Amino acid sequence: MQHISSNILPSKQGRGGRISSPKLRETITQSQDFAGLEESVKHFDLLTLVKRAGKGAGFSSKMIELLEHYMIFTREIDWQQGSQPIVYKSQEQTAMDLDITVRHVRRLEKELFVAGALTWSDSGNHKRYGQRDSETGKILYAFGVDLTPLAYLKAELETIVHEQQLKKAAWMETKRQISWHRSQIKSALAEITELEAEGPAAAKAMAGGQGALLASYEEIATRYDTRMPLESMRGLLAKHQALYNRVIEVLNTLYENNKTSKESCITDSNDPHKQVTNQNLFNKLNTRSSSSNCFQESCSRIPGHQSAPSGQGDSVAEPKMADQASEAPKHPAIQAGLEQITGKQLLNAASQRFKDHIPMRNRAMDMDDIVEAAYALRPDLHISQKSWVRACNLLTRYGAAVCVLLLDQAMQRSEDRVRKPAAYFNAMINRAGAGELHLQKSVMGLLKREEGPDPANTNTTQSNQRKA
Repeated sequence: MQHISSNILPSKQGRGGRISSPKLRETITQSQDFAGLEESVKHFDLLTLVKRAGKGAGFSSKMIELLEHYMIFTREIDWQQGSQPIVYKSQEQTAMDLDITVRHVRRLEKELFVAGALTWSDSGNHKRYGQRDSETGKILYAFGVDLTPLAYLKAELETIVHEQQLKKAAWMETKRQISWHRSQIKSALAEITELEAEGPAAAKAMAGGQGALLASYEEIATRYDTRMPLESMRGLLAKHQALYNRVIEVLNTLYENNKTSKESCITDSNDPHKQVTNQNLFNKLNTRSSSSNCFQESCSRIPGHQSAPSGQGDSVAEPKMADQASEAPKHPAIQAGLEQITGKQLLNAASQRFKDHIPMRNRAMDMDDIVEAAYALRPDLHISQKSWVRACNLLTRYGAAVCVLLLDQAMQRSEDRVRKPAAYFNAMINRAGAGELHLQKSVMGLLKREEGPDPANTNTTQSNQRKA
């Protein structure tokens, strides 16, 4: 016998409305209890808060676009007590206005509901319609999208916007600190490079770590934009601060090494050679230590020569003995005639601008004062520290000072005035290296010009000055 059993399946029943939920019931209650916006608040102020909060409050650009479209449909009277801002425009018409599908409209409405910006006031058949009073404009009845919950988001949106402003201010402050540290690091690295070129071998070995510092800087010197989170920006700032501290530590150590080297390199003696009969006269006013702020003392005298006595009439250096001078090629300073120039001659040949830089001390003037004046005038003549060091290494710092003195006069002469002092100074050093610089002739030419030009020797003097 065949048995047939019939299992009755549960049929779908029409729900007749939306699926209820605690959040939906809460928003409906809010709509019923709505007492209107405050007098100082407009409904478009709420839209402005939503736009400023943006993603921080869960609103995408498409959500904001639909919400703005609905806000335009409402009127100010809808946000007052006894009314509700209900948009009874059909979904089809909304989709056509925004150039999207009806399904997309429904999805965006659901997202706005989750964000707490709207609810629904539905009719039995989910149709949207309504009517306004022709005189007052107040809604008499309406079914559609209810924007009342947006009014309850005002305090929360203001808090989010305030937090975003604080975060933006912190981001900008972090950015400014990163920029400041970057500029300081680059400046310090350039300073280390200059000290490396000037310093002794020990300082150069330490400054060799500049390559590692530069590599570390290039690792963190990445581009950043406003999309980088604040936490990442703060981490980048911490790396810049750590590298800045390392660079400053290396820089301070280099300065200490250079200072120690300068103090320990003073090996020259002021005592005359045992075969020289001209003894130095003791000057009780000359009890100070020689100045070393312009360059190291080892670069202040011609190798193989003894220093001259102090005083305005003293020459820069005394020549070696005849038998010793023939053993080695002449120093560039000797070839330039530097040992034949006295301090008195330089003082008479100097311009008033140069003399203004000579330090005033309670003692007789010596060649160190000429050097200090030249070093102080150097920046005004656009002579770089690198060029000054090169001149001191080649001509001693006395020779470098004489070159500065001549350059200063060349810039002030009435005819054929020097327009590019830095290039002129470097040209003098190049001529000294080639043995073609004649400092003694140039100084003599300046002195003769001060006394009055000799018509027979005018051309010769100007020619010597141009060669210098």
